[in-house]
Amino acid sequence: MRGLIQLDCPAASLDGDVVLVDPGADRAERMLRAGSRHNSLLVTERCDQLCTMCSQPPKKTHTDRFALLTEACLLAERDAVIGITGGEPTLFKHALLGMIETVLSERPDLRFHVLSNGQHFERGDIERLRAPHYRRVVWGIPLYADDADLHDRIVGKAGAFERLHDSFDHLLLAGARVELRTVLLANALDRLPYLARHVVVLLSHVEQWSLMGLENIGFARSRWAKLYVDLRTQFGPLGEALDIATLHGLPARLFNLPLCHVPSAFRHHAVASISDWKQRFAAGCASCRARSDCSGFFEWHPAHLLDEVEPL
Repeated sequence: MRGLIQLDCPAASLDGDVVLVDPGADRAERMLRAGSRHNSLLVTERCDQLCTMCSQPPKKTHTDRFALLTEACLLAERDAVIGITGGEPTLFKHALLGMIETVLSERPDLRFHVLSNGQHFERGDIERLRAPHYRRVVWGIPLYADDADLHDRIVGKAGAFERLHDSFDHLLLAGARVELRTVLLANALDRLPYLARHVVVLLSHVEQWSLMGLENIGFARSRWAKLYVDLRTQFGPLGEALDIATLHGLPARLFNLPLCHVPSAFRHHAVASISDWKQRFAAGCASCRARSDCSGFFEWHPAHLLDEVEPL
């Protein structure tokens, strides 16, 4: 025992939250927030890719907190969906799967959404991932291009494209639930229709294809001018990709994009997705009739682009 610790905040603001207190470090960390749809646990900051637009650049160090994370999940409010993120969580695959299995065995009301680069699923994982409780796990896995060289350059790892498709094969055989993710990047924009055809032919088993706006943070901040796609004038390839997905019955969704950047014919694809703690609206959004259904912008979106908002 190290004595008492005082949290300098209104008591009601933590009501129902799961908080990790480390008196030795004079630190308190809110792990899970009651009533939030955006709870995620960072399991590691280590990663084996170096994506050109990474919003949270990886670190070499790793602190094993899986036991604490398991306890936090077991204390989550009923019917919660808990995100797992990194770094790359499956670098510690057996610890991760063990945590998921422990939690879902004791809390069948919970679900997990795990972000992974998909580099580490193997044939030996298939039988394990067939267990019934993995029906409550969705794996969010990125694919940035249909071209191996372009995908590998984006993620900063030679051979990543081929290894990723090996993992997709293993996940398919396991009956795993997969959400495919693609960040919209200028150097891959023109290939989006080709990627759509690639997905509907070779990855038709995925539950959803999520196409996501770029965050101006991490590595993307210094590369913004080269990576950012202004969809107000460059929506054509994305629209064609959405049409291909729709034609083949693949649910496609647009994340992290304000509705005023999406043509009216495609707005039904858009999801109000940006987490409340990092969401921002421009002054011009105040009069917008669609604001309640809109993602808005990331808190760190360039200010000059916010000034150009045209309310619906």
